[in-house]
Amino acid sequence: MTRGWIIAVLAALAALMLPGATRAQAGLVGTNLGVCVTRAAPGMTPAALFASPARFDCETPQRRFGSGDYWVLSKRIPTAVTTIPHMRVRFASLWQDRLTLYARYADGHVETQLLDGRGVSRHIQLGAIIEVRLPMRAAPLERLLWHVEHATNTRAVMMGVTLAGMRDSTGANLTMAAIYAGFGGLAVALFVYNLALWFVLRHRFQLAYCAMLACLGVYALSSSGALAWIWPDVANNDRIRLNYVMLAGSASAALVFARCFFEERVFGRRLKLMAAATIAGLLGSSALLAAAAPWRMMLLDKLYAFAFAFLLVTAAAVLWRAWRERSNYLWLFAIAWASPIALATVRVAGNLQLIGWSFWVDNSTILAMATEALLSSVAIAYRIRLLSKERDEAREQEVAARLLADIDPLTGLLNRRGFLREAIGRGGDHRLFIVDIDHFKRVNDTLGHDGGDEVLRIVARSLRAVAPAGAIVARIGGEEFAILTGVFAPLDAQAMLGRIRAERMPFDITVTVSIGSCAGGIESEAAWKSMYRRADRALFEAKAAGRDRARCEAAA
Repeated sequence: MTRGWIIAVLAALAALMLPGATRAQAGLVGTNLGVCVTRAAPGMTPAALFASPARFDCETPQRRFGSGDYWVLSKRIPTAVTTIPHMRVRFASLWQDRLTLYARYADGHVETQLLDGRGVSRHIQLGAIIEVRLPMRAAPLERLLWHVEHATNTRAVMMGVTLAGMRDSTGANLTMAAIYAGFGGLAVALFVYNLALWFVLRHRFQLAYCAMLACLGVYALSSSGALAWIWPDVANNDRIRLNYVMLAGSASAALVFARCFFEERVFGRRLKLMAAATIAGLLGSSALLAAAAPWRMMLLDKLYAFAFAFLLVTAAAVLWRAWRERSNYLWLFAIAWASPIALATVRVAGNLQLIGWSFWVDNSTILAMATEALLSSVAIAYRIRLLSKERDEAREQEVAARLLADIDPLTGLLNRRGFLREAIGRGGDHRLFIVDIDHFKRVNDTLGHDGGDEVLRIVARSLRAVAPAGAIVARIGGEEFAILTGVFAPLDAQAMLGRIRAERMPFDITVTVSIGSCAGGIESEAAWKSMYRRADRALFEAKAAGRDRARCEAAA
C-alpha cells in the first residue's frame, strides 16, 4: 500500500514536469510568454533594447548568469492575445530589489511601471504570482521589457511569465484561495485538536505536531502571498525570508514529531545524533540565509537545499530503523508522510537544478502537508489508542502486583498490610475476631515446618468457610488470623472453634485455636489500634482460661 501511494505521488509530480504542463497550472493562467535575458550594462536604455532583441540570450539557463542586474525581454506578443480585455502580465515572485516594467505598443508608445520591494507586494496574487495590469490602447501590445535590479537568481531572473485577462486572474485566485483556505482550516482544526489532547494526555509528539502545524500555517500565509494582502507594505524579500525560516521550522518540528512518535527503541544513539544534526542544519541554514541574504545568496540557498537533502537521508534512516525494530507505527507513518517526503525530494532536486521549475512543485508543500495532516490525524488517533491500551495494561499489572503484595502466599488470605488497607476507613460498627492457633510451636516441633504450613492452610480454609459474605479474613501474624465483619453479621465464635476441631490435621494431631473479639468503629488508624488492643486482651483471657475457647471484650 505504501509503495503504491509513493508511486502515485511521484507519477503526478512527473506529469507536472512534462513539457507544456506549466501552461495548465492554476497560478500560471493565460498565454505563456517566452523571455530572454541579458546582463545590465551602463548606457543601456529601454528604447535601444527594444530595438535590438538579438542582444538577449534565449537559450542559456538563466541561473548560469549568477546574481546581479538584468534586462529581460519577452518574445513578440501574438496578435490574438493583444485583444484580451483588461490584460495583465503575471510572473513568479523572486528575490529582487526592484523591477521596472516597460510595455511597448505598436504605435511606439512605451508604458512604464516601477515596482520596488514594497510595490511588488501590492501586486502579489495568491500563489505568490506578481500581476501587473497593462493599460489598454488602440495600438496592440508588441513586447514587454523588465529591468531587474539586484536579482539573486537562485531560481531564475524571470520565470512563469503569462498574459491573462481579468477572468483568468480571478479564477486563478479563487482556485488558490480554495486550496489555501482548505489547508488553513484543516491546520487550525488539527492544531486545536492536538493541543487540547496534549493538555489532557501530555504526549510529546502532540506538542511537536502542533509546532509543525503552527510553522506550516505561517508558511502558507506567507508563501501563498496572502501575507502581502494582509500587510501590503511588507517588503517582498522579507516575505521570502519568512518562507525559508518557516519551512525549515516545520521540517524540524516534523523530525521532532517522528522522534517522539516512534517507540524509544527506534531512535538509538546514532540516529538521535543524526536527527539533532539535521535539525541544527535546517534551523542554522535558514537563520543564516534570513540574516545574511542577499549576500552570497546562491551559496546560502544551496546550503539550505543540502540541509533538506540531509533531512531526506535522515527520514530514510528513521524508516529503515523502524522497519528493523518492527515498530507498530511504521506503516501509519510511511503512508502519512509518503507524499511530503516525495515532494520534498522533488523540491530539493529543483533547488539543486536537477529538474525544471514548476508552479505546483513550488506550492507542493501545502498540498503534501494537507494530505499528511489528514492521514496523520488517523495515525495520531491510532498511536493514542495503542498508548491507552498500554496504559490500561500497565494499570492492570499494577493492580495485580498490588494484590500480590497484599496476599499471604502461604494461605491465600490477605496479609496484615492488605487487611489494614481494606479495613481502616469503613463506616459503622464492626466486630473483630482475633484467632490464634494454640501451642503452634509444639505443632512445628512435632510435624516440622512443612507440616506447620499445612496446618496454617487448613485453619485458613476453615476460617474462610465459616466467614459470612463481605467479611475480611486475613493472616496478620505467624499463627494469628483476623476476621472483620459487620456487627450484626451471622458469625459465631463457637462455630469457628467447632469447625477447626473437626478438621483433619496432618498425622491426625489435634489442633485448637483461641479467639478474642470485640465490637466498635474502625474509621481511622487510631480506632483500629483501639479495637485490636481490646480483641487482643480478650484473646489473652481465652488463653489464660485454658485455650480452645473464645472471649469477647465489652465495648469501651
